[in-house]
Amino acid sequence: MGNQIKKEGNYRYIETGEGTPLIILHGLMGGLSNFHGVTDYFPEKGYKVLVPELPIYGMPLLKTNVKSFAKYLERFIEFKGLENVILLGNSLGGHIGLLHTKLYPEMVKALVITGSSGLYESAMGDGYPKRGDYEFIKKKAQDVFYNPEVATKEIVDEVFETVNDRMKLVKTLSIAKSAIRHNMAKDLPKMNTPTCIIWGENDSVTPPNVAEEFHELLPDSDLFWIPKCGHAPMMEHPGEFNTILHAWLQQRGF
Repeated sequence: MGNQIKKEGNYRYIETGEGTPLIILHGLMGGLSNFHGVTDYFPEKGYKVLVPELPIYGMPLLKTNVKSFAKYLERFIEFKGLENVILLGNSLGGHIGLLHTKLYPEMVKALVITGSSGLYESAMGDGYPKRGDYEFIKKKAQDVFYNPEVATKEIVDEVFETVNDRMKLVKTLSIAKSAIRHNMAKDLPKMNTPTCIIWGENDSVTPPNVAEEFHELLPDSDLFWIPKCGHAPMMEHPGEFNTILHAWLQQRGF
């Protein structure tokens, strides 16, 4: 990835471009590089793109939950002196974006979710990761995508390293349980922030009916589908993802 990770205060993040702040929130097993399609595209369209590294494994175990990450995001936004931000989150990142928007609605002018947890209990994947079984981890990583080849050896190795680190595995399971507890079905109808929902038609982690439920519950939302696409549209079909999102932002005047 061409964009260098900056280190300031307690934060590590990528920042590129100038203009409307677009903050990207990665998922549980997703690194910052998963979004290079977005970080390459939107700076040229008048957006300042920021990708903070969420402290997934850096929080004390008791604070390893969705709410702590939403508060961490708020501190990052204040640290950077940003306002009227657009949040874009995939998987756990979408859930963090949703909860942050609920807690601090005045800070967020638009929300983008893709393959987000927050409604569906198995959103963090079915079955616990098996430590030491590389082929099992490889199959799990491939299942995230419609095209298994998107799960490169680098991605599989990263997931394998995570689940074989005992403390990281404990925290991964803690976050998964927290995501289940933080079901947002009752909160969504009260959230009036304009929301763009972009979903893979073949998402097996958060199936299409989850996207439809988000769309039904969120008062001001638009739902877009990407065919032949799994749980991470911005990785599997970055061109189509960017086209849909940019058109939506233009239509909404963002």
